[in-house]
Amino acid sequence: MTVGQTLAVVGGRLAAAGCESPRVDAEILLAHVLEVTRSALRADLGRELTENAAARLEGLVARRERREPLAYVLGEWGFRRLSLHVDPRVLVPRPETEIVVERCLALLAGLAEPRVLDVGTGSGAIALAIADEHPGARVTAIDRSADALDVARANAVCAGLEVELLERDLHEGLPSGPWDLVVSNPPYVRPDEIGRLALEVRRWEPREALVGEGATEALAARAPAVLRPGGALVLEAADGDAERVADLLRSSGFTGVRVTNDLAGRERVVEGVLA
Repeated sequence: MTVGQTLAVVGGRLAAAGCESPRVDAEILLAHVLEVTRSALRADLGRELTENAAARLEGLVARRERREPLAYVLGEWGFRRLSLHVDPRVLVPRPETEIVVERCLALLAGLAEPRVLDVGTGSGAIALAIADEHPGARVTAIDRSADALDVARANAVCAGLEVELLERDLHEGLPSGPWDLVVSNPPYVRPDEIGRLALEVRRWEPREALVGEGATEALAARAPAVLRPGGALVLEAADGDAERVADLLRSSGFTGVRVTNDLAGRERVVEGVLA
């Protein structure tokens, strides 16, 4: 079949499977197999697929039909300037978390060698993006999952970035500072909300990184003890929960508390400076 015919067939299969953007997914998968860009793919719709390419594509499409996240099927996902390896050991990095990094970099501007702590690093997305975009930053990242840290470690090596990675549970205490900035995308989905998440999320992504109660509260309570005066805490918050998180920060002694919207206009990132 040609590229155009293949895209029509694959798009139809993914639509029948309930994928949210079947045509886009079809283009991304086929472009991945052919090692071309999507624009190059669309410019050559009459190209005939080889048997090898068709077989490789079939394996990927079958996985996506089972609603495995596209990022896991591809094995990599873009996050700011980085391409990160991702698999079911870690959450898929999301665009809203890029706003978390943006706010961190703004708070670190003017500091030559800031000390940064990323709590619950997962794939290492936040920690590595900060290290990449602020070369002077000395970044430490913790996670309670040894499997997640293996992924973060591999991503650090591939990116050529130095980040200290430690296996540690937030609830056992944060590493001693003083830190200039503590940042986290904590688990904030309530147990009763898991059934309302997309099938890709609830079936495939690590539940301990998604669902949790008390992580945000623990960060607000523990961060002041390890931050330097004037240091900042930056947290990603659940949709509709930003004002409650902002109040938590104020109650913990943070000033200049600010809420930033994500790209969809939802209140998503909460930050404060320790008085």
